[in-house]
Amino acid sequence: MSRLRIFSETDGASPLLATDAHAEIVRELAAAGVRFERWQTSKPITPGASPDAVIAAYRGDIDRLMAEEGYRAADVVSLHANHPDKEALRRKFLEEHTHAEDEVRFFVAGSGLFSLHLGDRVYEILCTQGDLIGVPGGTRHWFDMGPAPHFVAIRLFTNPAGWVANFTGDPIAARFPRYE
Repeated sequence: MSRLRIFSETDGASPLLATDAHAEIVRELAAAGVRFERWQTSKPITPGASPDAVIAAYRGDIDRLMAEEGYRAADVVSLHANHPDKEALRRKFLEEHTHAEDEVRFFVAGSGLFSLHLGDRVYEILCTQGDLIGVPGGTRHWFDMGPAPHFVAIRLFTNPAGWVANFTGDPIAARFPRYE
């Protein structure tokens, strides 16, 4: 189940708000300029499924979003607990960073924890199967896939080069809960 917790940027222990009510999550994130939707995951996809199979299963939704927002490329990231680079990838994504373009992820399977540093607040969003999150370009954030990752996500880009991060050097992520 999806969850939103909002913290003061100075206190990662005591949430100012915690909810798993979808409508409230959508409302709070929309007020912060973040897209959050629930898509149907009618086709079972698991880590290890080919990227082509994942894209084909959700082609209609992908094409709709690409037409609406001008995204030009889509790919699939699939990680599982036995991935040989899981620790290095987790460390990399746990560093606060920004992107020049929106970061859009649709969780086809599994889950992951996005944390967005917006002004003097940190919005922690547990994304689960069926969640689509669209983080606006320039937003300071980090992602935690946990020590035993399990997720398949479709990523959409305006830049065909794909995922390009600009790390801020701020150690803020270390002060907030991890996805364990």
